[in-house]
Amino acid sequence: MSPARTGGASRPTAGALRLVEAGAVRPRSVDVSGYVRRMTAHCPYLGPSVERGLTTWTVYGVDGDAGAVEAELFHAGATAAERLRPLIRQPHGFLRCENVVLLGETPGAWHRALLAWPHWALKNLYGPVGIMVGTFHEGEEEIFAAGDRLPAAPVSFLAVRAAVRRRDPRLLRSTPDLAAALAMADDDGRDVFEGIPYDWQEIRTWTRRFLPRTRPSTASRAISANPSARGS
Repeated sequence: MSPARTGGASRPTAGALRLVEAGAVRPRSVDVSGYVRRMTAHCPYLGPSVERGLTTWTVYGVDGDAGAVEAELFHAGATAAERLRPLIRQPHGFLRCENVVLLGETPGAWHRALLAWPHWALKNLYGPVGIMVGTFHEGEEEIFAAGDRLPAAPVSFLAVRAAVRRRDPRLLRSTPDLAAALAMADDDGRDVFEGIPYDWQEIRTWTRRFLPRTRPSTASRAISANPSARGS
């Protein structure tokens, strides 16, 4: 693993997200307690994770334009994934989850659009090493691939967590190559960025090769297409 790739290199977009609260088990800046309680009915791992203090929330406020915020969301997600990689091998590591919360508005872009490409890139980079990345959007009811309706999230966030190889591939039926990679995931300590560009815009272009054949949908205010299914 290479910390320099996620934290030590020059980032002209640094500052586009303002850190509000870091690594909180019970965040004070956002009220997620009721949402978490309701979500435990849909996820058998969430309750035990919360009880052990293994689900955390890192909250950011928007402080930049849409392109810069998107780049910084990718950086924040990669940083969370790199933190999780060694922790997953510890006792109860399979219950680890870090949620990256986005607060505030950016002119010309909904949260769904801002999260879309960072989410897609992170899924493809970290799925093969056993990290699952999902997105949830403020006020939107999500639907699992199995048809379960999930409660609307009170905030928009990226969920970065240990993959459950027996269950998670079923959430990725529209992307069978990614599902297969996740099912066989093994973290051998590799640098997931090896051989790919570092600049966010170049990473985003590189990530397009993994898109499913169906074209992503667009929204009138969106700066980018949503390249993946809801909540997965």
